[in-house]
Amino acid sequence: MAENGNDAPAAAPQVKMQVLGQFIRDLSFENILVQKGIDGDVQPDIQVQVSLDAKKRPTDHQYEIVTKFKVTSTNKGTGASLFLLELDYGGIFHVEGVPEEQIHPFLLIECPRMLFPFVRRIISDVTRDGGFPPLNIDNVDFLNLYRQEMARRAEGEAEKPTLS
Repeated sequence: MAENGNDAPAAAPQVKMQVLGQFIRDLSFENILVQKGIDGDVQPDIQVQVSLDAKKRPTDHQYEIVTKFKVTSTNKGTGASLFLLELDYGGIFHVEGVPEEQIHPFLLIECPRMLFPFVRRIISDVTRDGGFPPLNIDNVDFLNLYRQEMARRAEGEAEKPTLS
């Protein structure tokens, strides 16, 4: 155990995270219901797909995280499309004090959690402005999403043939 001279254990490095900026990289909303018209009773079925991307920026301790949401709504009765919303929302983060082996999960779990309330508001506003009731998407479990992606990658690595 490391000591700092006054018989107290050395403190672990303090994690610092700061959001330096947020931005919409891409936003698309297609109101298929209005374009094509749908007769009869409309009972929406909403599907939300989420993917994440993180990359190191040239400046020390800075990372760019992009959350990608694809929201599709179809009519339960007929399967006809009602709307399609795609949103790529990014943030620039300054992160210090996270051990190297933990930076990847930190960037893909904690940073998207910080961005999510803004994504939820944008999706709600766009669906409302598009003529639908505001869609307030459920919280996303970024920890579970990260675990699923790591399991998928591990499975993909196990299936690759080896060269001899």
